[in-house]
Amino acid sequence: MSSYPVPRIIENVVPSLERRSWMDLLGDIVKIVIIAAALIVPIRLFLVQPFFVKGSSMEPTLKENDYLLVDELSYRFRQPERGEVVVFRYAQEDKKYFIKRVIGVPGETVDIHDNTITIVNKEHPDGFVLNEPYLPDYNLPDVAHAILGQNEYYVLGDNRPVSYDSKRFGPVNIDHIVGRAVFRGFPLQKATIIHTPTY
Repeated sequence: MSSYPVPRIIENVVPSLERRSWMDLLGDIVKIVIIAAALIVPIRLFLVQPFFVKGSSMEPTLKENDYLLVDELSYRFRQPERGEVVVFRYAQEDKKYFIKRVIGVPGETVDIHDNTITIVNKEHPDGFVLNEPYLPDYNLPDVAHAILGQNEYYVLGDNRPVSYDSKRFGPVNIDHIVGRAVFRGFPLQKATIIHTPTY
């Protein structure tokens, strides 16, 4: 008698393919759509919102038709910081959105004079000049200084001479700020994270 084990017979373990009906296929597609919506809709509503840039007020940082992702979550846990690029609803027209850079935060005084921006706050009672190396040289008209109240932010476009911003419509209330721009996704060759400068 042989000492070798008798090989077992293995049945075909590859399932046979069955023709599926269009109704089965449609049911699977509906399930995929529902699962995708359950994942994407909360992200779209509460975390990130896409925006296209219109106009030249943020040049050279952002240009016309740049596609941005805006973080809507961070400001639920903290306040906007100087240098962040924020999207906010225009107080005079609630469905209109602007994008600008935060220059002054609550409790500060912002003074624009002789083409310089001076910030006065508790840490700098004599004021300090805001250094913005990310901007080209520009001529900025003198404007009256602004004293920011609670929940008020002074915002300016990076294209200072032409930007319609706090120089004209005053501070922006925190209630109108939608979120901060965190990523430029289009055009693809310029896709990048939008960094906050250190002053």
